[in-house]
Amino acid sequence: METAYHYLALSGILTVLLWTPYIAGRLFVWGLPTFLTNYPEGFPKQEPETPLWMDRAKRAHLNMVETMPAFIAVVVAAGLLGDGSNGATVAQWAQIFFFARIVHAIVYILAIPALRTPVYLVSWAAILVIGAQVVL
Repeated sequence: METAYHYLALSGILTVLLWTPYIAGRLFVWGLPTFLTNYPEGFPKQEPETPLWMDRAKRAHLNMVETMPAFIAVVVAAGLLGDGSNGATVAQWAQIFFFARIVHAIVYILAIPALRTPVYLVSWAAILVIGAQVVL
């Protein structure tokens, strides 16, 4: 289970870091003075136009934020309720989840729609497999 917890921690770090491209883009679009004062005048009704990649980066981050609670729940449950016999499989699926989420963010930000959903489904399946190992 130690490896599964390792990938759980890495996934948490990834979640925190996924906002970076969007925020960096916002800095360049808004400019440093506006960025440092929090919001441009008239925000949110009037907001400087952002490139589509920034919007996709924001959605990729939000998608990860929405997915993390389920991943946390199944990994922690596997650690608390597992009998130790499935630790390697849980670790493997936690690793698959982590790398699938990295690929998902890249594919999402670069707008490669044919890969976005399949990669997301791999991460989703990883959560379900870990959860099934806990309850079955």
